Amino acid sequence: MRDIVRQITVGASAVVAVIGSFVGSGAAGGTPIQDAAGGALSATSTLVAPDTPAFSIWSVIYLGLIAYAVWQFLPTQSSAERHRRLGYWVAASLILNAAWILSVQFDLLPLSLPIIAILLGVLGWSFVLCLRYRPSGAIDALLTDGTIGLYLGWVSIATAANAAAVLTAAGFDGFGLSPDAWAVFVLAVAAAVGVMLAIVGKGRIAPAISLSWGIAWVSVGRLTGELISTPTGIAAIAGVVVIVAVTAIIRLTPGAVKAA
Repeated sequence: MRDIVRQITVGASAVVAVIGSFVGSGAAGGTPIQDAAGGALSATSTLVAPDTPAFSIWSVIYLGLIAYAVWQFLPTQSSAERHRRLGYWVAASLILNAAWILSVQFDLLPLSLPIIAILLGVLGWSFVLCLRYRPSGAIDALLTDGTIGLYLGWVSIATAANAAAVLTAAGFDGFGLSPDAWAVFVLAVAAAVGVMLAIVGKGRIAPAISLSWGIAWVSVGRLTGELISTPTGIAAIAGVVVIVAVTAIIRLTPGAVKAA
């Protein structure tokens, strides 16, 4: 019975998250996220905001989350210890995701920051649980580890962009430092997070892919978009190179875990 309750909770949370994404996209007649809250989260709101095409990764993440919700219902997975440990954390991430969308849609930008920070923490712990409890096979590794890894990597850069948006909207003056300097610093922190995930995850590629994807689109936006910043664009490229290189080196090391 406990497994059934958990499975239903995960499934229901996935439905809530998908509905939230539908509303957040503006497809239901609402305001798209990039236009909500006075455009504070648009691709040109801050120097560390990824360019608009970067957000297409949400389609892959949501597809993976739906697939995971179905996967954990299967008889072969229903009583697996890793899903018992992961289930409610995944459900919590889905609810937090929907709550974040609502906070932005209702013009509660300051509230969006603690919500996404908690979401990042939940995904970080889910990532640790994926490391502790091995997948049952390649499909489990792809749907569970791969999805959570992508989710974590993307939310890592999204949290940085969200924090920058909140501070900018609040009139933060940078303590005398230029916006370029702050952007380079934030991207250096994001790259450090990518390196940490590569080390802790023993070269898992999913977090590196989504985090590098987000940072790469920061570079595109700053070098070719409306809000130009050459130092930021170059720093973003350097961050991607570092994340990919460290992940590849660890993954190619003999004895490394070959997981998503």
